[in-house]
Amino acid sequence: MNEWKHIFKLDPAKEISEEQLEMICESGTDAIIVGGTDNITLDGVLELLSRIRRFTVPCILEVSTMDAITPGFDYYYIPMVMNSTEKKWMMDIQHQAIKAYKDIMDWNEIFVEGYCILNKDSKVFKHTNSVIPDDEDVIAYAHMAEHVFHLPIFYIEYSGKYGDTELVKKVKDQLNNTLLFYGGGIENNFQAREMKEHSDIIVVGNSLYKDFKKALKTVKAVKDME
Repeated sequence: MNEWKHIFKLDPAKEISEEQLEMICESGTDAIIVGGTDNITLDGVLELLSRIRRFTVPCILEVSTMDAITPGFDYYYIPMVMNSTEKKWMMDIQHQAIKAYKDIMDWNEIFVEGYCILNKDSKVFKHTNSVIPDDEDVIAYAHMAEHVFHLPIFYIEYSGKYGDTELVKKVKDQLNNTLLFYGGGIENNFQAREMKEHSDIIVVGNSLYKDFKKALKTVKAVKDME
């Protein structure tokens, strides 16, 4: 994961054609995350997993509901929403999952993400009852992710909206061991390169469903920066 630069995120509640899925899986992206906020079901997750598994690209389940947890993924990402006003999104749901599944959990495949959701109009912001932090708050959350919780990932999530590059740069400058993921509003080559300059890994999701061809080109845009 330390060598990754680009991830596509697919929502099991949204439609993607077989031709498009093949192009995504063979695009050169480093991995595919399966995850979303609304209408995430076990059947939907299993159906998308079985389609992705025809290809060799690493496949990650981002756990948003316990009902949709299933074996078969290469990795499992567990979000902790650091700017939520409810403890359940930071601690309680994770506690329930570990209580239920601890005997079969392989911690070599599981990575906890410190999430900071920064688009107040997004579904996930409202769903998790989050609040908008200022820049210093976000930097402090990043410090907590690295130094208090020793998390492998700190995820700045703008969820459909293109974010503040200066804030992303400030956060990246503070992190040494925790990887910085950026997701939100990346729709073209310029945005992909700009955000990759200031983060370790960019995640491209919504734009696959808005302008597929442009979204697909973000892989090469990032890889050409090497």
